[in-house]
Amino acid sequence: MIGFTLPEIRRLLTKLVLRVADTADHIWSWSRFRRRRQHQARLSHYKRRGYPLN
Repeated sequence: MIGFTLPEIRRLLTKLVLRVADTADHIWSWSRFRRRRQHQARLSHYKRRGYPLN
């Protein structure tokens, strides 16, 4: 999983402070899903182009 990015931190803080319609569990679950998916996309991108994966 990739680390938190500035836009992700900003979005999390906004969502957690305002709590429009989502619960805190939902907000954190979405963040974990999004970062996991970004990590998978990054690996796929490098693998497809033949870069060595660490």
